[in-house]
Amino acid sequence: MHTNCEACGLKYQREPGYFFGSIYFNYGMTALLVTATYLPLFFLWEVPAHVLLPITMTFCVLFPLWFFRYARSLWMAWDYLADPPLAPPRRGERGSKKLHQNNVVS
Repeated sequence: MHTNCEACGLKYQREPGYFFGSIYFNYGMTALLVTATYLPLFFLWEVPAHVLLPITMTFCVLFPLWFFRYARSLWMAWDYLADPPLAPPRRGERGSKKLHQNNVVS
């Protein structure tokens, strides 16, 4: 994974262990999809548990591996929405100490 955005120079990893939060998105999406699939198949269509369990267990292993990078993207979006980083100075303000945080010039 790149350390900074090629277009704007934004640093992706704010601190060591930053992406541990993406585990919540990965686990949550996996649990949501398994529950939303397993319960209707088991109770409404009466698919036997010995058929559903191997399928859902395989899904629980493979889906998080595939969803890994999307979970990181969701974590970054959530984090930057909740706590935006300081914006870099605009062109022509190189020596200025103006920093923009939460759309307020300080």
